[in-house]
Amino acid sequence: MSYQTTETIQRLWNQFLRDQLAAMPPQERQQYEQQFEDRFGELLKDAADGTGSQDGFLDLVGFGGKGAVPFENISYPYIQPDFDDSIVPSQLHAAAELYYIYQHERMKVFQVVQVLQRLFREGRMRIQRGPGARALYLLDKWKPLRYNQRDRMIAYRRAFNYGRVQAPVGAITNVNFHRQFVGFMVAVSQYFRDLLIGEVIRGGPLIEQRPFGSIGTVQRIGLDLRYALDRSTYGNILALTVETGHYLNEVLKLLDTPDIKKSFDANTKWDVIEMVSNRYLGGIGEPSQRAKMAESGRRILQFIADNDFKTALDPILFQSEMRPMGSHAEAWVAAYRMTPEGRGFSGVTPALRSVLGAQSAVV
Repeated sequence: MSYQTTETIQRLWNQFLRDQLAAMPPQERQQYEQQFEDRFGELLKDAADGTGSQDGFLDLVGFGGKGAVPFENISYPYIQPDFDDSIVPSQLHAAAELYYIYQHERMKVFQVVQVLQRLFREGRMRIQRGPGARALYLLDKWKPLRYNQRDRMIAYRRAFNYGRVQAPVGAITNVNFHRQFVGFMVAVSQYFRDLLIGEVIRGGPLIEQRPFGSIGTVQRIGLDLRYALDRSTYGNILALTVETGHYLNEVLKLLDTPDIKKSFDANTKWDVIEMVSNRYLGGIGEPSQRAKMAESGRRILQFIADNDFKTALDPILFQSEMRPMGSHAEAWVAAYRMTPEGRGFSGVTPALRSVLGAQSAVV
């Protein structure tokens, strides 16, 4: 299809769309709006693919079979937008699990296990034949976790810019992760708060038009966050996450064994972590807040990894997809505000304005 013909189609498309939608009942228009938009994109793409982009370039420079071709007869160059799709899903899923592991690192779970191993070797813990004693013996014998604390700290620094360890020279560090992650959480929270206001104003939960919440804000921050994580989680991040994840799962089972809990007069594994942290590690590491941040943060990152944030997505469909994430975002923000680094959190709306670069209103 020539460039001139394509331009004609583009000019006439809006008129065609207006005429078709005007002839439909109002309740059916929304059903077909996105189908028309998708069909328009398919027509442009098929027209360009049919003529061949290489032939169009040769015609442009005058080397084609027809020699110099008038400009209006050159085929239309359709360029497929694929930047948002150029990510490695396995890296993003690994980042979600690594975030979950990081929060348990902040809860001092790995340090607690090291203390238990030392107490077991030194005979300062009255266990000998139970499942906890056997698990500690196997950890000492096989040392299944090859990635030590420094390796994990480097991974956290690379993927999330968390910690004080120096990142390896030449490695990409995701310096904006926390700002973007908090921004995504507050954007989702603000979206559903605005949506709730819209439901109250309109008098019911069934909304047949675009809600007050900004879909574009959520999508933009989500795409930026996904891109930055993809750039920084190459290398050993996937292997480290898989190995450390299995290890974390086993040590949490170890901490829940009856003989370990009995040694510290504990009812749950979290009591063991608290008692060992207070007694040997200088204090507890906010287990209640960190556990919720780990759960909700991982779920949000999994959602970001698997969502393409399509620009022309129907707002009602977007609302349905995002609804389970709303509670996770609110729970994460509530837990984050109770941690030392989150106590200066200014609130959902001010934080969102800061992430988007908006200036505060002058009173």
